[in-house]
Amino acid sequence: MSNKNNLIDNKFRIIISVGDDSGIGPEVILKALFSKEIPKNTDIVIVGSQTNLEKEYSNLKSLGVKNIVDPSDYQIYDIEIPFEINNPKKSNGNASFFYLKKAIEIVQKYPNAALVTGPICKKSWALAGHNYSGQTEFLAESCQAKNVGMLFTAKSPITNWRFNTLLATTHIPLHEVPKQLTTQVIHSKLDLLSEFCKNYVDEPLLKIAGLNPHAGEEGLLGSEEKNWINDAVASWSKKNKGVKLLGPISPDTCWNSSAKAWREKTSPIQDGILAMYHDQGLIPIKVIALNYSVNTTLGLPFIRTSPDHGTGFDIAGRGFAQSQSMVEAIKTAFDLTKDSRLFNAH
Repeated sequence: MSNKNNLIDNKFRIIISVGDDSGIGPEVILKALFSKEIPKNTDIVIVGSQTNLEKEYSNLKSLGVKNIVDPSDYQIYDIEIPFEINNPKKSNGNASFFYLKKAIEIVQKYPNAALVTGPICKKSWALAGHNYSGQTEFLAESCQAKNVGMLFTAKSPITNWRFNTLLATTHIPLHEVPKQLTTQVIHSKLDLLSEFCKNYVDEPLLKIAGLNPHAGEEGLLGSEEKNWINDAVASWSKKNKGVKLLGPISPDTCWNSSAKAWREKTSPIQDGILAMYHDQGLIPIKVIALNYSVNTTLGLPFIRTSPDHGTGFDIAGRGFAQSQSMVEAIKTAFDLTKDSRLFNAH
């Protein structure tokens, strides 16, 4: 690791894994670190290929991009993975996997540190023999965390309200969702969501989205709500008197109040929403919060965040990838970790 900036024990550390080198991860990292919004009293450690980061820096400069940092000014834990010219996708997948693996090892060494992950390509991981449906699942396994949750959080630049949506199920095909949803899953995710929100409010208001259109319409449009989800919500609510829980709510209206709270200071707010599956939660998040949304993994022994976008292979290397979500990921990692109550809760 380059020691241009030695690690200072009393400083907060953010460990950034680059993600897939052939995507926009390197670009948005170099752009984000230039931002004046990045907390100043932090040590940044980038885990990735120093050669590739320097190549990306030179490429962006040649394209006339000015608002970027020089990677040589940062601590880089340099990992060089042999590159197969005939199989670049596999090689990049392998490299991004080992960047994350090392970043996890580094962040666990320090009590005052957080992990920010660049986007990876799941197909590339699979080609390299790393069979995980996403970084979240590998993080859970690496930390031996039994109950983890994929939370998307965003702070409105208009109202300063924090918008939180947790997913009950994550990276699985849609037809698998009803099979994997159980009372235990819903209860465990509500535990995570309420624990997170209690760090901001004493008695949070949570909503839970229905699985089916109109939350099943009393069994006419799907039986899960009527047969067991309603009872699961009621039984959890009975055991958690300090939390107000609404739902299951028709998914097409569940996020209406979030849209208003994002832009209007006087609007009623909820503190968190539990979505039943990936796209049900991600579509309203990305429509409402645009580039301010951040993926956060709850249930780990440290805070982990990432931008809410993918690798952007179609625009990689062209200089115009937006970096706001990476900026927000770094800011959120700082904000959540400096809150000792939140950190200790995990």
